[in-house]
Amino acid sequence: MRSLLRLLALLLSVSLVAAACGDDDSVEEADDAVESTDPAEPSDDEMTDDDMTEEEEGPGTIVDVAIGAGSFETLVAAVTEAGLVETLSGDGPFTVFAPTDDAFAAALDALDLTAEELLGNPALADILTYHVVAGAVDAETAISLDGQSAATVQGEEIDIAVVDGNVMINNATVVMPDVEASNGIIHVIDAVILPPTIAEALLGGGDDTADADMVDEEAAPELGTIVGVAEEAGIFTTLLAAGEATGLSVPLDADGDFTIFAPTDDAFAAALETLGLTAEELLADTATLTSILTYHGLLGSVSAEQAIALDGQSVATINGAEIAISVVDGAVVINDSATVIQADVLASNGVIHVIDAVLLPPA
Repeated sequence: MRSLLRLLALLLSVSLVAAACGDDDSVEEADDAVESTDPAEPSDDEMTDDDMTEEEEGPGTIVDVAIGAGSFETLVAAVTEAGLVETLSGDGPFTVFAPTDDAFAAALDALDLTAEELLGNPALADILTYHVVAGAVDAETAISLDGQSAATVQGEEIDIAVVDGNVMINNATVVMPDVEASNGIIHVIDAVILPPTIAEALLGGGDDTADADMVDEEAAPELGTIVGVAEEAGIFTTLLAAGEATGLSVPLDADGDFTIFAPTDDAFAAALETLGLTAEELLADTATLTSILTYHGLLGSVSAEQAIALDGQSVATINGAEIAISVVDGAVVINDSATVIQADVLASNGVIHVIDAVLLPPA
């Protein structure tokens, strides 16, 4: 994607000059390629009963999703230590504001605690349940609660606000909303939030709210660029390779403000099959590839809330051609073909919306 971003930079420069003269279950995993010489093993066109059952089951529980993501090791250890695994694996539904490992590391530093000391703290269960709200509260609902408070399972309330299109919980930012689980929803946050009473005990009194906010602020890790976020996600290898092939890496790895509708590896695989192309053939046709990639980008940050407000309208892409935006069953759909399956993945230079299909510009 670094090359992809390099070409994007060139295209963005041209777009800006022209304007002056007249712009992430937790995440889908890449398909596993399994080779077998066993004739008893089903072919790609066949599906066993176990396969069908697995597909029908959908995402795992909140605990399963957190374990599978790999970026919540401290949270999972804390939930296990506090004896909350069974609760968060129950029917629910629950909404969990899940701090990443980086958020926990920063919070431990701010609190001057080791992970072992936190796991042994008698307030651990209260801290964790302060991150949980009963019921399934998706991002759209959270946005509608701007300026309000909500009771947590712990009993004390969290404050909800929308700042620059981003949902804030106390002083923590939701960096990845609406991660679906079978028994609720996970919203990934960039800081550990503390109940006022716990903050007082851990931080030694004083202004509880200010102290808790201080922990949140210090826990917030620095956001990576769009390229860095995509690389870390691990499900955009084809998109990143396309960026390298076209030279569109520079602008998306530098200062700027962009919106990228990012197809997953599964989306690219389906598109290649439909087009009758191999990945190598697509990557070799840089002119077509550049047109496709720039059709997935907008100049400026467009949040999910703003996209929903554009229902029924069209917007111009970096490519120059327009995409049509609609809202179907609460989800943003692009060109009636690609659904936003993960919205508002924040980066230092814009926002990524993960989509389940590759967009093809008009001929």
